[in-house]
Amino acid sequence: MEELRQEVELGTNAADHLDEISVEYYATEEVPMSQRNIGFWDMVFVWIGANSNNASWYVGGTVAGAAFTGAIIVALVANPIAYLVLALVGYMGYKVGTSTMALTRPAFGIRGSFLPTALNTITFLGWAVVNTFIAVISMSFIFKDLLGWPAYGEPGSTWPMILGIIFMSALNLVAVSLGRKSIKIVERIGVALILILGIWITAIVFKAHSFSDIISWKPPTESKMPFGTAIDIMAAFSLAWVLGIAEFTRYTRTTKAATIAPLLGACSSLIWFAFVGIVATIGAALSTGTFDPNNSDPSTLVTNLGLGWVALIMIIVACITTNVVNLMAAGVSVTNVTKKVKPLHSIWLVTIISGFLMLVPLYMASFLDTFMIFLEYIGMVLSALLGILVADYFFIQKKKYEVKELELEGGKYWYTNGVNVKAIAVWVIGVVFFLAIRDVTIFTSTTGAVYPTIIVTAILYSIVSMSRRKAV
Repeated sequence: MEELRQEVELGTNAADHLDEISVEYYATEEVPMSQRNIGFWDMVFVWIGANSNNASWYVGGTVAGAAFTGAIIVALVANPIAYLVLALVGYMGYKVGTSTMALTRPAFGIRGSFLPTALNTITFLGWAVVNTFIAVISMSFIFKDLLGWPAYGEPGSTWPMILGIIFMSALNLVAVSLGRKSIKIVERIGVALILILGIWITAIVFKAHSFSDIISWKPPTESKMPFGTAIDIMAAFSLAWVLGIAEFTRYTRTTKAATIAPLLGACSSLIWFAFVGIVATIGAALSTGTFDPNNSDPSTLVTNLGLGWVALIMIIVACITTNVVNLMAAGVSVTNVTKKVKPLHSIWLVTIISGFLMLVPLYMASFLDTFMIFLEYIGMVLSALLGILVADYFFIQKKKYEVKELELEGGKYWYTNGVNVKAIAVWVIGVVFFLAIRDVTIFTSTTGAVYPTIIVTAILYSIVSMSRRKAV
Protein backbone atom coordinates (compact mmCIF):
# COMPACT_ATOMS: atom_id res chain seq x y z
CA MET A 1 0.00 0.00 0.00
CA GLU A 2 2.88 2.38 0.80
CA GLU A 3 4.40 1.75 -2.65
CA LEU A 4 1.03 2.41 -4.29
CA ARG A 5 0.60 5.62 -2.24
CA GLN A 6 4.03 6.87 -3.34
CA GLU A 7 3.32 6.09 -7.00
CA VAL A 8 -0.06 7.82 -6.82
CA GLU A 9 1.54 10.91 -5.22
CA LEU A 10 4.28 10.91 -7.85
CA GLY A 11 1.73 10.89 -10.66
CA THR A 12 -0.43 13.55 -8.99
CA ASN A 13 2.49 15.89 -8.25
CA ALA A 14 3.78 15.52 -11.79
CA ALA A 15 0.37 16.46 -13.13
CA ASP A 16 0.25 19.57 -10.93
CA HIS A 17 3.64 20.84 -12.14
CA LEU A 18 3.41 19.96 -15.84
CA ASP A 19 -0.13 20.95 -16.87
CA GLU A 20 0.99 24.35 -18.14
CA ILE A 21 3.55 22.92 -20.58
CA SER A 22 1.63 19.88 -21.85
CA VAL A 23 1.98 19.11 -25.55
CA GLU A 24 0.48 16.40 -27.73
CA TYR A 25 2.80 13.89 -29.42
CA TYR A 26 2.54 12.08 -32.73
CA ALA A 27 1.67 8.38 -32.58
CA THR A 28 5.24 7.17 -33.17
CA GLU A 29 6.98 9.67 -30.87
CA GLU A 30 8.17 8.50 -27.47
CA VAL A 31 6.78 10.69 -24.69
CA PRO A 32 9.62 11.76 -22.36
CA MET A 33 9.17 11.52 -18.60
CA SER A 34 9.18 15.32 -18.39
CA GLN A 35 5.86 15.34 -20.29
CA ARG A 36 4.22 12.43 -18.47
CA ASN A 37 1.62 14.23 -16.41
CA ILE A 38 -1.30 11.82 -16.06
CA GLY A 39 -1.42 10.54 -12.50
CA PHE A 40 -2.96 7.43 -10.94
CA TRP A 41 -6.30 9.04 -10.06
CA ASP A 42 -6.41 10.87 -13.37
CA MET A 43 -6.34 7.47 -15.07
CA VAL A 44 -8.96 6.06 -12.71
CA PHE A 45 -11.29 8.98 -13.46
CA VAL A 46 -10.64 8.85 -17.22
CA TRP A 47 -11.70 5.21 -17.38
CA ILE A 48 -14.58 5.59 -14.95
CA GLY A 49 -15.81 8.37 -17.21
CA ALA A 50 -15.14 6.31 -20.33
CA ASN A 51 -17.38 3.47 -19.19
CA SER A 52 -19.97 5.31 -17.08
CA ASN A 53 -21.87 6.17 -20.19
CA ASN A 54 -24.90 5.72 -22.35
CA ALA A 55 -23.49 2.80 -24.31
CA SER A 56 -22.48 0.88 -21.15
CA TRP A 57 -26.04 1.25 -19.96
CA TYR A 58 -27.32 0.30 -23.39
CA VAL A 59 -25.16 -2.83 -23.66
CA GLY A 60 -26.33 -3.87 -20.19
CA GLY A 61 -29.93 -3.58 -21.33
CA THR A 62 -29.09 -5.50 -24.49
CA VAL A 63 -27.72 -8.54 -22.62
CA ALA A 64 -30.73 -8.51 -20.27
CA GLY A 65 -32.08 -11.06 -22.73
CA ALA A 66 -29.86 -13.57 -20.89
CA ALA A 67 -32.03 -12.90 -17.77
CA PHE A 68 -30.69 -11.18 -14.66
CA THR A 69 -28.41 -13.96 -13.40
CA GLY A 70 -26.97 -14.75 -16.82
CA ALA A 71 -26.41 -11.08 -17.65
CA ILE A 72 -24.66 -10.38 -14.34
CA ILE A 73 -22.40 -13.43 -14.76
CA VAL A 74 -21.55 -12.21 -18.26
CA ALA A 75 -20.62 -8.77 -16.88
CA LEU A 76 -18.51 -10.28 -14.09
CA VAL A 77 -16.66 -12.69 -16.39
CA ALA A 78 -16.27 -10.98 -19.77
CA ASN A 79 -15.20 -7.56 -18.51
CA PRO A 80 -12.33 -8.43 -16.14
CA ILE A 81 -10.78 -10.59 -18.87
CA ALA A 82 -11.05 -7.76 -21.39
CA TYR A 83 -9.55 -5.26 -18.98
CA LEU A 84 -6.65 -7.54 -18.14
CA VAL A 85 -5.83 -7.26 -21.85
CA LEU A 86 -6.33 -3.49 -21.47
CA ALA A 87 -3.77 -3.46 -18.65
CA LEU A 88 -1.26 -5.44 -20.73
CA VAL A 89 -1.45 -2.99 -23.63
CA GLY A 90 -1.46 -0.11 -21.12
CA TYR A 91 1.84 -1.44 -19.81
CA MET A 92 3.19 -1.53 -23.36
CA GLY A 93 2.26 2.13 -23.85
CA TYR A 94 3.92 3.09 -20.57
CA LYS A 95 7.16 1.23 -21.32
CA VAL A 96 7.52 2.21 -24.99
CA GLY A 97 5.97 5.68 -24.74
CA THR A 98 4.13 5.61 -28.07
CA SER A 99 0.48 5.30 -29.09
CA THR A 100 -1.25 1.95 -29.49
CA MET A 101 -1.15 2.14 -33.27
CA ALA A 102 2.60 2.74 -33.22
CA LEU A 103 2.83 -0.38 -31.04
CA THR A 104 1.37 -2.39 -33.93
CA ARG A 105 4.33 -1.52 -36.18
CA PRO A 106 6.78 -4.11 -34.77
CA ALA A 107 4.21 -6.87 -35.38
CA PHE A 108 2.54 -5.76 -38.62
CA GLY A 109 5.37 -3.72 -40.12
CA ILE A 110 5.62 0.04 -40.60
CA ARG A 111 3.21 0.06 -43.53
CA GLY A 112 1.34 -3.02 -42.36
CA SER A 113 0.28 -1.07 -39.26
CA PHE A 114 -1.95 1.04 -41.50
CA LEU A 115 -4.45 -1.86 -41.43
CA PRO A 116 -5.00 -1.83 -37.64
CA THR A 117 -4.89 1.98 -37.76
CA ALA A 118 -7.78 2.07 -40.22
CA LEU A 119 -9.74 -0.50 -38.19
CA ASN A 120 -9.07 1.38 -34.96
CA THR A 121 -10.06 4.77 -36.35
CA ILE A 122 -13.31 3.32 -37.69
CA THR A 123 -13.99 1.69 -34.31
CA PHE A 124 -13.51 4.82 -32.22
CA LEU A 125 -15.36 7.02 -34.68
CA GLY A 126 -18.16 4.45 -34.54
CA TRP A 127 -18.24 4.61 -30.74
CA ALA A 128 -18.36 8.40 -30.84
CA VAL A 129 -21.32 8.18 -33.21
CA VAL A 130 -23.12 5.57 -31.07
CA ASN A 131 -22.67 7.50 -27.81
CA THR A 132 -23.60 10.85 -29.30
CA PHE A 133 -26.63 9.47 -31.11
CA ILE A 134 -27.94 8.05 -27.82
CA ALA A 135 -27.39 11.47 -26.21
CA VAL A 136 -29.20 13.17 -29.10
CA ILE A 137 -32.15 10.83 -28.55
CA SER A 138 -32.15 12.16 -24.97
CA MET A 139 -32.11 15.71 -26.30
CA SER A 140 -35.13 14.98 -28.48
CA PHE A 141 -37.10 14.08 -25.34
CA ILE A 142 -35.95 17.33 -23.70
CA PHE A 143 -37.04 19.28 -26.78
CA LYS A 144 -40.42 17.55 -26.62
CA ASP A 145 -40.86 18.40 -22.95
CA LEU A 146 -39.78 22.04 -23.28
CA LEU A 147 -40.83 22.96 -26.81
CA GLY A 148 -43.36 20.33 -27.83
CA TRP A 149 -41.18 19.08 -30.69
CA PRO A 150 -41.54 15.41 -31.76
CA ALA A 151 -39.17 13.02 -29.97
CA TYR A 152 -37.04 10.39 -31.69
CA GLY A 153 -39.16 7.78 -33.45
CA GLU A 154 -42.14 10.09 -33.83
CA PRO A 155 -43.19 11.64 -37.16
CA GLY A 156 -41.27 14.83 -37.88
CA SER A 157 -38.43 14.10 -35.45
CA THR A 158 -35.64 14.26 -38.06
CA TRP A 159 -34.96 18.00 -37.78
CA PRO A 160 -34.92 18.09 -33.95
CA MET A 161 -32.47 15.16 -34.12
CA ILE A 162 -30.25 17.00 -36.62
CA LEU A 163 -30.30 20.08 -34.38
CA GLY A 164 -29.26 17.89 -31.47
CA ILE A 165 -26.44 16.35 -33.54
CA ILE A 166 -25.09 19.82 -34.36
CA PHE A 167 -25.26 20.85 -30.70
CA MET A 168 -23.59 17.67 -29.42
CA SER A 169 -20.88 17.86 -32.09
CA ALA A 170 -20.07 21.37 -30.88
CA LEU A 171 -19.88 20.14 -27.27
CA ASN A 172 -17.59 17.29 -28.33
CA LEU A 173 -15.29 19.75 -30.08
CA VAL A 174 -15.11 21.98 -27.00
CA ALA A 175 -14.39 18.97 -24.78
CA VAL A 176 -11.35 17.88 -26.85
CA SER A 177 -10.20 21.41 -27.75
CA LEU A 178 -7.09 21.33 -25.54
CA GLY A 179 -6.22 17.65 -25.88
CA ARG A 180 -5.55 15.73 -22.70
CA LYS A 181 -5.67 18.91 -20.54
CA SER A 182 -9.34 19.51 -21.32
CA ILE A 183 -10.03 15.79 -21.11
CA LYS A 184 -8.86 15.69 -17.48
CA ILE A 185 -11.16 18.62 -16.64
CA VAL A 186 -14.16 17.06 -18.40
CA GLU A 187 -13.67 13.69 -16.71
CA ARG A 188 -13.43 15.12 -13.21
CA ILE A 189 -16.64 17.13 -13.61
CA GLY A 190 -18.53 14.51 -15.58
CA VAL A 191 -17.78 11.52 -13.35
CA ALA A 192 -19.50 13.13 -10.34
CA LEU A 193 -22.69 13.80 -12.32
CA ILE A 194 -22.65 10.34 -13.87
CA LEU A 195 -22.31 8.61 -10.49
CA ILE A 196 -25.27 10.60 -9.18
CA LEU A 197 -27.33 9.47 -12.17
CA GLY A 198 -26.35 5.83 -11.68
CA ILE A 199 -27.32 5.88 -7.99
CA TRP A 200 -30.57 7.67 -8.82
CA ILE A 201 -31.61 5.17 -11.50
CA THR A 202 -30.71 2.19 -9.32
CA ALA A 203 -32.71 3.55 -6.38
CA ILE A 204 -35.77 4.27 -8.54
CA VAL A 205 -35.77 0.79 -10.06
CA PHE A 206 -35.51 -1.00 -6.71
CA LYS A 207 -38.12 1.28 -5.19
CA ALA A 208 -40.57 0.22 -7.88
CA HIS A 209 -39.57 -3.46 -8.04
CA SER A 210 -38.14 -5.77 -5.42
CA PHE A 211 -34.80 -7.42 -6.03
CA SER A 212 -36.55 -10.80 -6.04
CA ASP A 213 -38.82 -9.61 -8.87
CA ILE A 214 -35.78 -8.55 -10.91
CA ILE A 215 -33.99 -11.86 -10.30
CA SER A 216 -37.02 -14.04 -11.05
CA TRP A 217 -37.91 -12.24 -14.32
CA LYS A 218 -37.40 -14.34 -17.45
CA PRO A 219 -37.33 -13.00 -21.02
CA PRO A 220 -39.83 -14.30 -23.57
CA THR A 221 -38.56 -17.36 -25.43
CA GLU A 222 -38.17 -15.45 -28.69
CA SER A 223 -36.06 -12.76 -26.96
CA LYS A 224 -33.81 -15.07 -24.94
CA MET A 225 -30.10 -14.48 -25.58
CA PRO A 226 -27.60 -17.38 -25.46
CA PHE A 227 -24.89 -17.01 -22.80
CA GLY A 228 -22.00 -17.14 -25.29
CA THR A 229 -23.62 -14.52 -27.49
CA ALA A 230 -23.93 -12.23 -24.48
CA ILE A 231 -20.24 -12.88 -23.67
CA ASP A 232 -19.30 -11.81 -27.20
CA ILE A 233 -21.36 -8.62 -26.99
CA MET A 234 -19.83 -7.62 -23.65
CA ALA A 235 -16.30 -8.65 -24.68
CA ALA A 236 -16.46 -6.71 -27.95
CA PHE A 237 -17.72 -3.68 -26.06
CA SER A 238 -14.89 -3.76 -23.53
CA LEU A 239 -12.07 -4.77 -25.87
CA ALA A 240 -12.76 -1.76 -28.09
CA TRP A 241 -11.04 0.37 -25.45
CA VAL A 242 -7.84 -1.67 -25.58
CA LEU A 243 -6.59 -0.10 -28.81
CA GLY A 244 -6.91 3.36 -27.29
CA ILE A 245 -5.27 2.74 -23.91
CA ALA A 246 -1.67 3.57 -24.84
CA GLU A 247 -2.77 7.03 -26.00
CA PHE A 248 -3.14 7.71 -22.27
CA THR A 249 -0.66 5.40 -20.54
CA ARG A 250 2.22 6.84 -22.61
CA TYR A 251 1.67 9.95 -20.47
CA THR A 252 1.86 8.11 -17.12
CA ARG A 253 4.91 8.00 -14.87
CA THR A 254 4.31 4.75 -12.98
CA THR A 255 3.47 1.15 -13.81
CA LYS A 256 0.45 1.16 -11.53
CA ALA A 257 -0.98 4.29 -13.15
CA ALA A 258 -0.67 2.54 -16.52
CA THR A 259 -2.14 -0.82 -15.49
CA ILE A 260 -4.03 -0.94 -12.19
CA ALA A 261 -5.66 2.50 -12.57
CA PRO A 262 -7.35 1.87 -15.96
CA LEU A 263 -8.22 -1.70 -14.95
CA LEU A 264 -9.85 -0.47 -11.75
CA GLY A 265 -11.67 2.46 -13.35
CA ALA A 266 -12.89 0.71 -16.49
CA CYS A 267 -13.92 -2.57 -14.86
CA SER A 268 -15.77 -1.14 -11.86
CA SER A 269 -17.66 1.48 -13.84
CA LEU A 270 -18.71 -0.83 -16.66
CA ILE A 271 -19.91 -3.57 -14.32
CA TRP A 272 -21.96 -1.02 -12.39
CA PHE A 273 -23.45 0.72 -15.42
CA ALA A 274 -24.13 -2.58 -17.15
CA PHE A 275 -25.90 -3.55 -13.92
CA VAL A 276 -27.91 -0.31 -14.10
CA GLY A 277 -28.84 -1.08 -17.71
CA ILE A 278 -29.81 -4.65 -16.84
CA VAL A 279 -32.04 -3.79 -13.88
CA ALA A 280 -33.53 -0.72 -15.59
CA THR A 281 -34.44 -2.71 -18.70
CA ILE A 282 -35.93 -5.55 -16.65
CA GLY A 283 -37.70 -2.97 -14.47
CA ALA A 284 -39.20 -1.35 -17.57
CA ALA A 285 -40.30 -4.79 -18.79
CA LEU A 286 -41.99 -5.46 -15.44
CA SER A 287 -43.70 -2.06 -15.53
CA THR A 288 -44.93 -2.22 -19.12
CA GLY A 289 -45.40 -5.98 -19.40
CA THR A 290 -43.29 -6.00 -22.56
CA PHE A 291 -39.59 -6.77 -22.98
CA ASP A 292 -38.18 -4.94 -25.97
CA PRO A 293 -34.37 -4.70 -26.32
CA ASN A 294 -34.95 -1.71 -28.61
CA ASN A 295 -36.02 0.16 -25.47
CA SER A 296 -32.63 -0.39 -23.85
CA ASP A 297 -31.44 3.10 -24.74
CA PRO A 298 -31.21 5.37 -21.66
CA SER A 299 -33.64 7.96 -23.01
CA THR A 300 -36.45 5.44 -23.29
CA LEU A 301 -35.63 3.92 -19.91
CA VAL A 302 -35.54 7.18 -17.94
CA THR A 303 -38.77 8.24 -19.62
CA ASN A 304 -40.43 4.92 -18.74
CA LEU A 305 -39.15 5.28 -15.18
CA GLY A 306 -40.47 8.87 -14.95
CA LEU A 307 -37.12 10.52 -14.21
CA GLY A 308 -37.62 13.59 -16.41
CA TRP A 309 -35.35 15.92 -18.29
CA VAL A 310 -32.79 16.39 -15.49
CA ALA A 311 -31.74 12.76 -15.93
CA LEU A 312 -31.63 13.25 -19.69
CA ILE A 313 -29.21 16.15 -19.25
CA MET A 314 -27.00 13.89 -17.15
CA ILE A 315 -27.05 11.36 -19.99
CA ILE A 316 -25.76 14.08 -22.31
CA VAL A 317 -22.91 14.80 -19.87
CA ALA A 318 -22.13 11.07 -19.77
CA CYS A 319 -21.81 11.11 -23.54
CA ILE A 320 -19.20 13.87 -23.41
CA THR A 321 -17.04 12.10 -20.80
CA THR A 322 -16.90 9.03 -23.03
CA ASN A 323 -16.40 10.75 -26.34
CA VAL A 324 -13.31 12.64 -25.23
CA VAL A 325 -11.61 9.23 -24.97
CA ASN A 326 -13.05 7.98 -28.27
CA LEU A 327 -12.09 11.09 -30.21
CA MET A 328 -8.61 11.42 -28.77
CA ALA A 329 -7.88 7.77 -29.60
CA ALA A 330 -9.23 8.15 -33.14
CA GLY A 331 -7.33 11.39 -33.72
CA VAL A 332 -3.97 10.14 -32.49
CA SER A 333 -4.42 6.96 -34.55
CA VAL A 334 -4.46 9.04 -37.73
CA THR A 335 -0.96 10.37 -36.95
CA ASN A 336 0.37 6.82 -37.23
CA VAL A 337 -0.30 7.12 -40.97
CA THR A 338 0.74 10.73 -41.58
CA LYS A 339 2.53 13.53 -39.75
CA LYS A 340 1.14 16.19 -42.06
CA VAL A 341 -1.59 16.80 -39.49
CA LYS A 342 -0.65 17.77 -35.94
CA PRO A 343 -2.05 15.47 -33.21
CA LEU A 344 -4.39 18.09 -31.74
CA HIS A 345 -5.61 19.13 -35.20
CA SER A 346 -6.19 15.47 -36.02
CA ILE A 347 -8.37 15.13 -32.91
CA TRP A 348 -10.39 18.16 -34.04
CA LEU A 349 -10.69 16.70 -37.55
CA VAL A 350 -12.10 13.33 -36.46
CA THR A 351 -14.49 15.16 -34.11
CA ILE A 352 -15.91 17.12 -37.04
CA ILE A 353 -16.10 13.98 -39.21
CA SER A 354 -17.97 12.14 -36.45
CA GLY A 355 -20.59 14.89 -36.52
CA PHE A 356 -21.42 14.09 -40.13
CA LEU A 357 -21.40 10.33 -39.48
CA MET A 358 -24.01 10.81 -36.74
CA LEU A 359 -26.56 11.42 -39.47
CA VAL A 360 -26.26 7.79 -40.61
CA PRO A 361 -28.29 6.16 -37.76
CA LEU A 362 -31.16 8.53 -38.53
CA TYR A 363 -31.84 6.54 -41.66
CA MET A 364 -31.39 3.06 -40.18
CA ALA A 365 -34.51 0.97 -39.61
CA SER A 366 -33.39 -0.09 -36.10
CA PHE A 367 -30.71 1.54 -33.98
CA LEU A 368 -30.42 -1.64 -31.89
CA ASP A 369 -29.72 -3.74 -35.00
CA THR A 370 -27.09 -1.22 -36.10
CA PHE A 371 -25.51 -1.31 -32.63
CA MET A 372 -25.36 -5.12 -32.65
CA ILE A 373 -23.78 -5.20 -36.12
CA PHE A 374 -21.19 -2.67 -34.97
CA LEU A 375 -20.31 -4.79 -31.92
CA GLU A 376 -19.95 -7.87 -34.11
CA TYR A 377 -17.58 -5.95 -36.38
CA ILE A 378 -15.48 -4.98 -33.35
CA GLY A 379 -15.35 -8.54 -32.05
CA MET A 380 -14.37 -9.87 -35.45
CA VAL A 381 -11.56 -7.48 -36.38
CA LEU A 382 -10.12 -6.63 -32.96
CA SER A 383 -9.98 -10.06 -31.36
CA ALA A 384 -7.62 -11.33 -34.06
CA LEU A 385 -5.56 -8.14 -33.89
CA LEU A 386 -5.17 -8.16 -30.10
CA GLY A 387 -3.92 -11.73 -30.05
CA ILE A 388 -1.11 -10.74 -32.41
CA LEU A 389 -0.27 -7.49 -30.59
CA VAL A 390 0.08 -9.05 -27.14
CA ALA A 391 1.92 -12.16 -28.36
CA ASP A 392 4.44 -10.08 -30.31
CA TYR A 393 5.44 -7.81 -27.43
CA PHE A 394 5.39 -10.20 -24.48
CA PHE A 395 6.50 -13.44 -26.18
CA ILE A 396 8.19 -12.83 -29.54
CA GLN A 397 9.96 -9.53 -28.79
CA LYS A 398 10.43 -10.28 -25.07
CA LYS A 399 9.15 -6.81 -24.09
CA LYS A 400 11.85 -5.05 -26.15
CA TYR A 401 10.60 -2.55 -28.75
CA GLU A 402 13.04 -0.06 -30.28
CA VAL A 403 11.35 3.31 -30.83
CA LYS A 404 14.05 4.55 -33.21
CA GLU A 405 13.19 1.66 -35.56
CA LEU A 406 9.46 2.47 -35.74
CA GLU A 407 9.87 4.81 -38.73
CA LEU A 408 13.07 3.45 -40.27
CA GLU A 409 12.68 2.14 -43.83
CA GLY A 410 14.79 -0.97 -44.28
CA GLY A 411 15.09 -1.35 -40.52
CA LYS A 412 14.03 -3.99 -38.02
CA TYR A 413 10.30 -3.46 -38.56
CA TRP A 414 10.36 -3.01 -42.34
CA TYR A 415 9.90 -6.71 -43.24
CA THR A 416 8.74 -6.98 -46.90
CA ASN A 417 8.22 -3.46 -48.24
CA GLY A 418 7.04 -2.36 -44.82
CA VAL A 419 4.60 -5.24 -44.29
CA ASN A 420 4.90 -8.35 -42.10
CA VAL A 421 2.99 -10.74 -44.34
CA LYS A 422 2.85 -13.39 -41.59
CA ALA A 423 1.01 -11.04 -39.22
CA ILE A 424 -1.48 -10.02 -41.90
CA ALA A 425 -2.07 -13.68 -42.80
CA VAL A 426 -2.64 -14.64 -39.16
CA TRP A 427 -5.07 -11.74 -38.75
CA VAL A 428 -7.06 -12.90 -41.80
CA ILE A 429 -7.10 -16.46 -40.43
CA GLY A 430 -8.30 -15.08 -37.09
CA VAL A 431 -11.18 -13.23 -38.75
CA VAL A 432 -12.16 -16.36 -40.68
CA PHE A 433 -11.94 -18.41 -37.47
CA PHE A 434 -14.23 -15.94 -35.68
CA LEU A 435 -16.79 -16.11 -38.48
CA ALA A 436 -16.60 -19.91 -38.54
CA ILE A 437 -17.32 -20.42 -34.83
CA ARG A 438 -19.56 -17.49 -33.89
CA ASP A 439 -22.79 -19.42 -34.60
CA VAL A 440 -21.57 -22.85 -33.47
CA THR A 441 -23.70 -24.01 -30.55
CA ILE A 442 -20.83 -25.01 -28.27
CA PHE A 443 -19.48 -21.44 -28.48
CA THR A 444 -22.79 -19.53 -28.43
CA SER A 445 -23.74 -21.38 -25.25
CA THR A 446 -20.38 -21.04 -23.45
CA THR A 447 -17.40 -18.83 -24.26
CA GLY A 448 -18.54 -16.95 -27.33
CA ALA A 449 -16.16 -16.45 -30.27
CA VAL A 450 -14.14 -13.38 -29.23
CA TYR A 451 -11.87 -14.84 -26.54
CA PRO A 452 -11.16 -18.12 -28.38
CA THR A 453 -10.15 -16.04 -31.40
CA ILE A 454 -7.67 -14.01 -29.31
CA ILE A 455 -6.11 -17.21 -27.97
CA VAL A 456 -5.93 -18.96 -31.35
CA THR A 457 -4.36 -15.98 -33.14
CA ALA A 458 -1.85 -15.43 -30.32
CA ILE A 459 -0.75 -19.07 -30.49
CA LEU A 460 -0.66 -19.18 -34.29
CA TYR A 461 1.30 -15.93 -34.53
CA SER A 462 3.79 -17.16 -31.92
CA ILE A 463 4.36 -20.35 -33.91
CA VAL A 464 4.96 -18.67 -37.28
CA SER A 465 7.17 -15.99 -35.67
CA MET A 466 9.33 -18.29 -33.54
CA SER A 467 12.44 -17.63 -35.63
CA ARG A 468 12.24 -13.92 -34.75
CA ARG A 469 11.99 -14.75 -31.05
CA LYS A 470 15.22 -16.73 -31.23
CA ALA A 471 16.93 -13.75 -32.84
CA VAL A 472 15.93 -11.30 -30.09
